[in-house]
Amino acid sequence: MRFHLTRRASIAAVAALAFTPLTGCATADTTATPASTTANRAAADSASEQEFQRLENEFDARLGVYAIDTGTDQAVAYRADERFAYCSTHKAFSVGALLRQKSIEDLEEVVTYTEDDLIGYTPITEKHLDTGMTWREISEAAVQYSDNTAANLLFRGLGGPSGLEDALREIGDDTIRMERIEPDLSEAEPGDIRDTSTPEAMADTLRKFTLGDALPEEKSEILNDMLRGNTTGDTTIRAGVPDDWTIGDRTGTGGYGTRNTIAVAWRPDGDPIVFAIMSSRDKKNAERDDALIAEATRVAVKALS
Repeated sequence: MRFHLTRRASIAAVAALAFTPLTGCATADTTATPASTTANRAAADSASEQEFQRLENEFDARLGVYAIDTGTDQAVAYRADERFAYCSTHKAFSVGALLRQKSIEDLEEVVTYTEDDLIGYTPITEKHLDTGMTWREISEAAVQYSDNTAANLLFRGLGGPSGLEDALREIGDDTIRMERIEPDLSEAEPGDIRDTSTPEAMADTLRKFTLGDALPEEKSEILNDMLRGNTTGDTTIRAGVPDDWTIGDRTGTGGYGTRNTIAVAWRPDGDPIVFAIMSSRDKKNAERDDALIAEATRVAVKALS
């Protein structure tokens, strides 16, 4: 199944419609067990199905979408149980896991590191070699500026990728596979299930950290403030929602044209919507296109309206 709307089991079940698998575009990776098993598959919106197909053809990409209205638990999904490399979206989960393990006071602990620790894109950490940074500052650098050294310092504090994976298993994410650190985790080679998850699982975990009970409210608000202050997402999900919505997001970019964004959208006239929109292309050095994420967001918002 490529596209469906879902509702929780408390709403009457509707039989699912299956669709003919797409051909062309980027090759689909291994599917995974969906994060949520309590939602019933409902009749698909054929217009939205066609729109997502059109976007895949237009951008020559594979597209994965999961967006859920947290007030009604109605969701729109397209390739939502297929694996994509998550790339830098994991940084939001690293901070969520850190907040589960540390007190708010502990966030002011200073962490030191050396020039040998600097790797890849490091716009913030490279400025603080002499002084080190607090856990709060490291978290902000990772979430708001996608600083890779900050991300690896978070991995170090959590016990590596396996430590973060264990922390996510504790809150019910049995889908994500975490094996490498930055920058290798963003290679995104098709068919490689290392450092991958599904749109549905990504949205579910983000929801637990930001709106659910994975964190006490005071800590979840720290994470939400960091996500709302992200500087890398203006042209993805933020570009696809109404101007009066408030967005907290984390983007990711990798090989094979991989471009992802996970986000919480606070609406003035409704409950938040949680998004996970992921994409990839066939060629290793393919360019990403943020417009694909923005356009897919518009389709999802319309489907949930």
